[in-house]
Amino acid sequence: MGLLPQPALFGAFLLLLMSSEPLSQTGPSAALWTIPAILLSSMMIAWAAESAQFFVAQGFALAMLAWLQTLPEFAAEAVLAWHREVPFLLAGLTGALRMLTGLGWPMIYATAAYMNRKRGNPPLRAIRLHGHQAVEVVGLLAPLLYFGVIAVKNSLSVWDAIPLMGIYSVYLWVLGKLPPEDPETIDDLESIPRKIVLAPRGTRIVAIVGLFLLGGVLIQQSTAPFVGSLFSLSMAVGIPTFVFMQWVMPLVSEFPEMASTFYWAKTVDRAPMALMNMVSSNINQWTMLPAMLPIVLSVSARTVTPIVFDPQQKVELLMTIGQAAVGMMFLINMELAWWEATALFVFFLIPYFMHSLAVPVTIGYFAWAGVELVRLLIGARTPAALREAHNMWKEIRAHR
Repeated sequence: MGLLPQPALFGAFLLLLMSSEPLSQTGPSAALWTIPAILLSSMMIAWAAESAQFFVAQGFALAMLAWLQTLPEFAAEAVLAWHREVPFLLAGLTGALRMLTGLGWPMIYATAAYMNRKRGNPPLRAIRLHGHQAVEVVGLLAPLLYFGVIAVKNSLSVWDAIPLMGIYSVYLWVLGKLPPEDPETIDDLESIPRKIVLAPRGTRIVAIVGLFLLGGVLIQQSTAPFVGSLFSLSMAVGIPTFVFMQWVMPLVSEFPEMASTFYWAKTVDRAPMALMNMVSSNINQWTMLPAMLPIVLSVSARTVTPIVFDPQQKVELLMTIGQAAVGMMFLINMELAWWEATALFVFFLIPYFMHSLAVPVTIGYFAWAGVELVRLLIGARTPAALREAHNMWKEIRAHR
C-alpha cells in the first residue's frame, strides 16, 4: 500500500500507449459507447476496491479506495497531457476538485440529513467527525499552501511534482502510523462488494482481480475516444470546450465514487467516513494528479515542458484554491454544519450558470476564508482538527 503513488504514475504512462491519433478525429457519436464504458469501468474498480479494503492494512483503506476510485480521472487527464492539450489540462482538474467539494460534500450532508429525518430522528445540524479523521482535514493544508506557490509563479512543472508527491507520501505514512480503527462492517457494503467479501477465498480473489483487470481494460480502451468525443460534442452544442470538459469529464469519471460514498452517507454513523473518503480524494487530486500532468506532458514532448497557465486557467485555479480553503476552514472544528454545506453548494453552482461572476466568486471565497481564519485566531472557531492532529503526532513520535 505504501507504493500507491508509483502505480498511479505507472498506470498513467501505460495509458499513453492507447492512441497516437489526434483527439479531434473522434466524432461525437463515440460518447454513446465511451461514457457507459467509463462509468462501468469506474464501478468495477470501485467494487473491487471496496472489497479489497477488508484484506489490507486498515490505516490505508480509505486512501487506497479514494485513489482507485479516481483512476478514470487520472486516465482522462493523462490522455490530455499526452496529446499536449495544454489549454484544457486544468479543466478536468479544477472541475473534479470543485465538484468533490462543492457538490460531493453537500450531497453527503443532504443524504445523511434526509435519511436521519426519514427514520424519525431530530434534524441533523452537522456531520461531526471522529478524532482520527483530523489527519484528512489537516492533510488538505500542505497541498493548498504549495498550490499558492504554483499560482503565484503561474506554472506547473516536473519540479513541482517532487514536493506534491512528497506531500502525498507523508500523508500515507501518517495514515499508516495511526492505531487500528473500527472496521467497516460487511452490512454497510453495497450488494456486489458484500457478495465478493462473503465468497470463498478463491472466488473472492478471482472476483477482485477480475474486476480490477476488466475495469482497467475498459479504461484503457475507452479513455482517449471519450476525451475526443467531448471535444466534438462541445463544438456540436456550442459550449466552450474548456467549460464543457470542466463539467462533463469529472461528472462521468467521479460519478461512481460519489454513488458509493452517498451509499455510506445513508446513516449518520457512516456519514463522517463518507465525507472523509471524499476529502481523501481531494488530497489525492491536489497532489498526485497535478504531479502527473507535467511529467506526462514532458515525456510526450520529449523535453522538460512546464504547464504555463493562461488567464482562464489562472482564474479557474484560484477559484478552486479559494473553495478548498473555505472548505478546510469549515472542517477545522471537526464538523460540517448544514449552513456550511449549503454555502459550498450555492457557491459551486454560481460560476457554472453565470460564468461572468467567476472572478467575484473567487474573491468571495478568499474573503470568506480570511474571515474564518480571523475567527479562528480570535477563538470564535475551535481549531479542533489542529489539536487532534497534534496529539496524534505526539503519539506517533512516542511509539517510534
